[in-house]
Amino acid sequence: MNFPIANTKEFEIMLVAALPRMKRFAFSLCRNHALADDLLQSACLRAIGARETWLPGSNFDGWMFRIVRNLWIDNLRHKKVASEVDDAVEDIPEISGNDGRKIQHQRLQLQKVKHAIMTLPDDLREVLVLVCVEDQSYKETADILGVPIGTVMSRLNRARKKLLEMTDYEAHDEDEE
Repeated sequence: MNFPIANTKEFEIMLVAALPRMKRFAFSLCRNHALADDLLQSACLRAIGARETWLPGSNFDGWMFRIVRNLWIDNLRHKKVASEVDDAVEDIPEISGNDGRKIQHQRLQLQKVKHAIMTLPDDLREVLVLVCVEDQSYKETADILGVPIGTVMSRLNRARKKLLEMTDYEAHDEDEE
């Protein structure tokens, strides 16, 4: 195939802009900050090396998400790496407010949700992160993962249900004082 070669400066700008999103996605796959950093670095090197295969005007983020995911799958297959699950709950930034009980409750809920997300099966976690965190459309997510849109919708629905079960979330909790 003959692809037009992307402008180097434009490509570099888009790559740098995509780094935070790619890092979040890499962490959601690895569940380990050091492995996510390594995966992100490998993805950047792969993207730079394959720059001529990216079609200017196409979805750059989707292209990068596929590179990150494919590298992760390659690592699992070739090295049979069993990723260790770190304590997925990072330090939560201070939330300003006067009601200490409400703040503590919010922190505990956030920790519970973060932990629940990181314990979801890989296929559900990937869809949840791409759609709900990275704001990818169902079609973009389907393209990235190489599955039908119906599969994306089904996995997202199952992921949301599992999160509700694992966090014991109830809608009236938000309204409590």
